[in-house]
Amino acid sequence: MEEQGKTLVRSAEASMPNDETSERPEREHRPSPIDVHVGSRVRLRRTLLGMSQEKLGEALGLTFQQVQKYERGVNRIGASRLFDLARVLDVPISFFFDDLPAEMGGMAINRSRPALAGMADEQASFDDDTLHRRETLELVRAYYRITDPAVRKKVFDLIKTLSPPE
Repeated sequence: MEEQGKTLVRSAEASMPNDETSERPEREHRPSPIDVHVGSRVRLRRTLLGMSQEKLGEALGLTFQQVQKYERGVNRIGASRLFDLARVLDVPISFFFDDLPAEMGGMAINRSRPALAGMADEQASFDDDTLHRRETLELVRAYYRITDPAVRKKVFDLIKTLSPPE
């Protein structure tokens, strides 16, 4: 019985903060640049679809505040949640990592190495600013509101003929 009492005292002392740990400055929490990038891609896709944070939250069983935190990179998105986001936003999981800068772990295209089977050679990239402009978002939303696929294809072809050749 006396031995149990000593064990309880030792475990209580071990759980109490000592001077070393209480004087340590608390580490400032900053979101990971990768979490911020993934969150910005969630926001990009959500806005391209014309979906509110509230609607996305409902589809995932979350509050709009939780969606907001994911989009800012404050909360890290786990694998199962990323899978759910990809399903709801109708994109492959890789979409969230597209355009990830090489210094953050993105894959730079190496022309001296052959492409891996099943991997895209190179995706058309847009200036990040272009994708976030209201005009771009409104154009994409209007385009996808065209319900007739034949009409949508004609609009697409018209835009291509009006733009300068690459």
